[in-house]
Amino acid sequence: MANTRGTFSSKLGLILASAGSAVGLGNLWRFPMVTGENGGSAFLLIYIMFVIFFGVPVMISEFMIGRSSRVSVGRSYSVLAPGTQWKWIGRMQVLTPLLILCYYNVVAGWTLWYLFESVIGGFNSMDISAGAVVLEDFFSSFKSSWWQPVVCLMGFMLMTHYVITQGVSKGIERASKVMMPALFILLVVLVVCALGMSGASDGLTFLFKPDFSSLTTQGILSALGQAFFSLSLGMGILTTYASYFSEDADLGKTSLSIAGIDTMVAVLAGMFIFPAIYTANMDPSEGPSLLFIALPYVFQSTLGDIPILAWIISTAFFALLVLATLTSTISIHEVVTSYLSEAMHISRRRAATIVSGITGIVGVLCALSMGAMKDSLVVFGTDLFSLLDYITAKVLLPIGGLLISVFAGWKLSHHIWWKQMTNNGTKAYPFFAVSIFIVKWICPIGIMLVFLNELGLFKNL
Repeated sequence: MANTRGTFSSKLGLILASAGSAVGLGNLWRFPMVTGENGGSAFLLIYIMFVIFFGVPVMISEFMIGRSSRVSVGRSYSVLAPGTQWKWIGRMQVLTPLLILCYYNVVAGWTLWYLFESVIGGFNSMDISAGAVVLEDFFSSFKSSWWQPVVCLMGFMLMTHYVITQGVSKGIERASKVMMPALFILLVVLVVCALGMSGASDGLTFLFKPDFSSLTTQGILSALGQAFFSLSLGMGILTTYASYFSEDADLGKTSLSIAGIDTMVAVLAGMFIFPAIYTANMDPSEGPSLLFIALPYVFQSTLGDIPILAWIISTAFFALLVLATLTSTISIHEVVTSYLSEAMHISRRRAATIVSGITGIVGVLCALSMGAMKDSLVVFGTDLFSLLDYITAKVLLPIGGLLISVFAGWKLSHHIWWKQMTNNGTKAYPFFAVSIFIVKWICPIGIMLVFLNELGLFKNL
């Protein structure tokens, strides 16, 4: 079948776009949070090991499936295993990002509002003498509003929609070439600022000096889960992006580059966040409120005497959040848009409009279920936002990663492995047998443990 699909125009573009799909709130919020909850640097070392030995092989598997099929993830398994039930993996990996985008857009809207507040100096004008409760009240009031979360959600969704409608090279790749360098620059600026804080020494010690006595079985399993979450495995993103790769793209080197960039962003985020937290004498395991309550409080409590510095750091930080979140929403949106365009034989713009419309409507309901309509929008005893988060993070993503490994290790022919990993024999790949063994045996076991851990089976360990 002739490939008439869009492609990335350069190797740098495909690496930045793929890395952008992985870099997001998982690096800037979830990584510091779970690192703080599990003792710091010992967790970091285990996490890096899992990225290398579990994350990269599964990423390579997704790349092989995408480039060898040359279709969206929703159809790739039908192409590689026609007439079989493997087709349901692809369809599940279209449903998963669709559900994720519905509630992820809500959090994306929060980052946009906080950036706006930082730019206009809203946080600088707050009286925080009473403590972080002022920021807690602000966050609660924002979420409870009928219009603020909805407007921010829609604004963020429109930015994502615009990039998607521009196509692969002119939209996704061009945006990634601007946003990823900007993200790194902002991170480096924030780290430099953090190194001058009074809590810098304690924060960096916490992050880089291993203390294995604080690492539990639960922490080890959390590190494995974070590796999959952070690299966006099991979501169909990497498979979809790989269908746009050129034939000479080196899948092994590309996977290592993406894993390296993703891990670097997570570590740099920790190098900023932990010194800031220790400077304000706060708990490094602050949890989900870290981004929207704890850190704004840190900025004002430690830098309030120098308003311009507090304004610069606060604005830079929330600009960083917006960029990281936007790279993620673009990649999540692309998975569903690509599939609808192919499956329904409609234009990319029309497919994107359908996806934006569905996720926008459900997203509004998710936002209201956490605030203005929290008493009426209750599903199975919880709010819609939390329900979709649970279904995707704890069920669909681990199952998706498991099925990808099983498919790549047991169903995908060794000929396809050899063809994809050696670029039709034009390059050497000395780890051929080892890679197949890891994907076939090690990865499914590891992912199953993550799945059972997410369901709470090992909560007492």
